Amino acid sequence: MADLTGATWRKSSRSQGANNCVEVAVTTNTIGVRDTKDRAAGYFTATGSQWSAFLDAVKTSRFD
Repeated sequence: MADLTGATWRKSSRSQGANNCVEVAVTTNTIGVRDTKDRAAGYFTATGSQWSAFLDAVKTSRFD
């Protein structure tokens, strides 16, 4: 797993301050994703192409 120590994590602006969201950190080679309710549990990582494919699937309702 990539080391994201010092990475800037951000929540979606659509979360409207809720604490049941995910946070994303973007680095040169890696996208990290973690749960805002349990940050200590860690995070998973994806490559840029994996993250793009996931976002495309969400935006086109493939998970509905």
